[in-house]
Amino acid sequence: MGAMVLLDMVGGVALLLWGLHMVHSGVVRAFGSDLRRFLDAALRNRFSAFLAGLCVTALLQSSTATGLMTASLVTGGTVNLVPALAIMLGANVGTSLIVQALSFNVSAVAPILFLIGVTAFKRSKDTRTRDLGRVAIGIGLMVLALHILLDTLAPAENAPAVRTLLGAITNEPLLCVLMAAALTWAAHSSVTVVLLVMSLAYSNFITPVAALALILGANLGSAINPLVEGSRSDNPASRRLPIGNLLNRLLGCLLVLPLLHPIAALLSEIEPNPSRMAADFHTAFNLALAVVFILPLNGLAALLTRLLPDHRKVDDPSAPLYLDAAALATPSVALVCAARETLHIGDIIETMLRQTREALLHDDRRLIAEICRMDDAVDRLDEAVKLYVTKLTRESLSERDAHRAMEIISFSINLEHVGDIIDKNLMELATKKVKRQTVFSAEGAAELQSFHDEVCDNLKVAFSVFMSGDVKLARQLVTEKAALRVAEFAAAERHLARLRDGRSESIESSSLHLDILRDLKRIHSHICSVAYSVLEHAGELQHSRLKDVEQSASFAANDESAASAGRLEPRPS
Repeated sequence: MGAMVLLDMVGGVALLLWGLHMVHSGVVRAFGSDLRRFLDAALRNRFSAFLAGLCVTALLQSSTATGLMTASLVTGGTVNLVPALAIMLGANVGTSLIVQALSFNVSAVAPILFLIGVTAFKRSKDTRTRDLGRVAIGIGLMVLALHILLDTLAPAENAPAVRTLLGAITNEPLLCVLMAAALTWAAHSSVTVVLLVMSLAYSNFITPVAALALILGANLGSAINPLVEGSRSDNPASRRLPIGNLLNRLLGCLLVLPLLHPIAALLSEIEPNPSRMAADFHTAFNLALAVVFILPLNGLAALLTRLLPDHRKVDDPSAPLYLDAAALATPSVALVCAARETLHIGDIIETMLRQTREALLHDDRRLIAEICRMDDAVDRLDEAVKLYVTKLTRESLSERDAHRAMEIISFSINLEHVGDIIDKNLMELATKKVKRQTVFSAEGAAELQSFHDEVCDNLKVAFSVFMSGDVKLARQLVTEKAALRVAEFAAAERHLARLRDGRSESIESSSLHLDILRDLKRIHSHICSVAYSVLEHAGELQHSRLKDVEQSASFAANDESAASAGRLEPRPS
């Protein structure tokens, strides 16, 4: 009987974990980017950050996910450590509210949640509605899993072997703390472990003191996962937040552990139900930690900064600045990291493009060599961005996140192509100009400079389109592409006119002049490519510039009929 009880209990825990995973993935897919922006906007002070952490964790059903999302913001330098620590205090309270909601007898709600969730997931064509259906199914599975655990443990209450085993394991409070911490780290969910403890306490398998000790261990274990994830990054800033959260939890456990017996006696008088008592202790513990630590967060942040100082910045332009490995667990945050790194590539491309003008007009050999080295950095950064986003797309993404991932890869590739054109074409032309000591005519130099400035200006517009997805700006960029094509033709016509006039400078620089115009137009085409994805997503792009086949066939038939009629007409006499 003991083996069957253990097997059923493991199955119930597995179902609970899967339900929790469905809720988390559904909320991330439906509101991931919105939650990140909400966190970013709520970081004005520690109190609003605390409330934001509470709300986001209540939605995500995971303080670990909130911690990873916040840690990526801290690592990127957009969020200070103090409000980030306050977010984690709120996240810890948020997990206790989830437990409070599930501690009541809500098993009758499970079939309703399944019906709503399956209907929304199967019938709706809207992506967000399908994701919310997934959330409803996940919550239903969690409720069903709790019901299974309670039904499994109830008949086993009289099993002496099971009772003896659990009594021996949970006899020592410190051992309970360590065991629950290890179990929470392995399960990646404090909610699951706390609910399991509540089920064991309800069936009288463990004493009230052991239940409270296990609750302490679950709280301690939930702070380990963000620390493990943060250790993958070389940036010390990525470890400050999880270490600060772990210190808060550890200190709280050390303070409460010696007082477990009087606390258990007091709570037993207030709440005789051992399951509800465990849930109330979980909430009270996290609220107490928030009250105690929310004011001294400045000192804790200063201590963490001294213990984990920033690395000295190495002057390596090919080193990624924003690709945080820990953020891969949260797709919406990881996509922001990848987008920022793509903008980093864009900054290098803009510098290369502006320096290209100087190299072409002033015959600067040193600048030519520097631009070529910068292209090597662009190549390596492009590879890093593609690899990072590819790792992200191995997991299932929402339609919106998958579209954004393809936009990032596409823009990164186009920027890398721009770097190649500058390096392998324009710099080669600049080298030829220096060797041959070619001089542009005053009019030709002015034309090239004006054409070049137009390309640089539209590069900035492309950055705005890439980050904002603004349809109006995207249409403007496509219009500029057509206008630049006309400008190139006009500049070439003026150059040919100077050739006809016999201008010696124009004759000597003719090939260079036309090749530079051609390469700048190619660069501009790659820059404008970012607009097409935005316009296509908005439904403002035609599938083809070709006429319809039927219409073309009709025109061809009419022309052929007219030609035949012309051939059959009698010749005039």
